[in-house]
Amino acid sequence: MTITELASRVGLSVSPCHRRLRELERSGTIRGYRAVVSPAALGLTFQALVFVTMRQEDRETLLGFEKRVARVPEVVQAQRLFGDPDYLLRIITADLTAYQELEDDVLSTLPGVQRLTSALVMKHIVDDRPLPT
Repeated sequence: MTITELASRVGLSVSPCHRRLRELERSGTIRGYRAVVSPAALGLTFQALVFVTMRQEDRETLLGFEKRVARVPEVVQAQRLFGDPDYLLRIITADLTAYQELEDDVLSTLPGVQRLTSALVMKHIVDDRPLPT
């Protein structure tokens, strides 16, 4: 939406609204803007949630794993968890064959990986919801 539309919605004039918006951006409260592209439009129709259990959990191994997993383009979300498993990865690929190749050739070779457990996404119920206020 335009700054004029935003100002109208929040009940401010354009200039104060613009100042407040820039301050939210400078402070990091607003981290960025993006277009939300349909994965299917790009031919990416397969999604899996991958639970990663590490063989060892020393600092060097975990940082090495995290650095490498951050460079895998098919990993669209990666989270370190408390307990077991150690990590949760959200993976998007074109199809099952592409996922199988990714798991065999890339994910299983990441530092410290003991076990990968995959759950295939059947259907999205809530996807890319705005943060609650």
